[in-house]
Formats: sequence, structure tokens, C-alpha cells
Amino acid sequence: MGDVHAFDVLGDPVRRRILELLASGEQASGEVSAVIRDEFGISQPAVSQHLKVLRESGFASVRADGNRRLYAVEAAPLREVDAWLERFRGFWDQRLDALGTELARGKRERRLQGEVSEHE
Repeated sequence: MGDVHAFDVLGDPVRRRILELLASGEQASGEVSAVIRDEFGISQPAVSQHLKVLRESGFASVRADGNRRLYAVEAAPLREVDAWLERFRGFWDQRLDALGTELARGKRERRLQGEVSEHE
């Protein structure tokens, strides 16, 4: 699966929400559908279409359990997204390092000011 395709799949707020629901563990399509219909006000067939996109793109798997269909998150495409984001991680790591330096400097200055006022 290409990077752009993964972001096309994840670009939809309904599909992102479905994945969030599945992140806590396997869920029946009826349970997922009820939450999504309630939160987004879309029809059952529309929810089914989103589940189908997640299934066909590899983001979710489904298995039959009696007459229920149980959906679960599949990690592989999410790992691909994470790998794609990895090349940008340096940007926010640098900023966090700079923030850490500033916080340490502020603590040191407060500590030094405290020592000066004690000696006065």
C-alpha cells in the first residue's frame, strides 16, 4: 500500500473514529455502527461502506462469530504510516529538546535567584 493511499483512508473522520473504537479491542459491526450513526448521523449502509474501505485497505480485519461480524485493527498499515512520519519526527524532537533546554534554564535561574535572596 502506498503512503498516499493510507492517508486517503485516514483522511476521513468517520474512518478515523471507527479505528479509534476498534483500538480498544475487537468489536461487532453492529456496535461500531450504532456509535458511528449516533455520532455522525449517517446511515447503516454508509457505515458499512466505511468498514468495507477499512477492510479492503488492510486497516481492519473481520471474522464471523455466529451471525456477528467482529472487526479488529490491523497494525501493518499503521506501521507504514508511522514509518512515513518517522522522517519528520526530527522536527518536533528538535523543538522538544529546545523546550527542555529553556525549562532547565528557567529552573536554574530561579534557583540562583533563590540563593541570592537567601544571602542578602
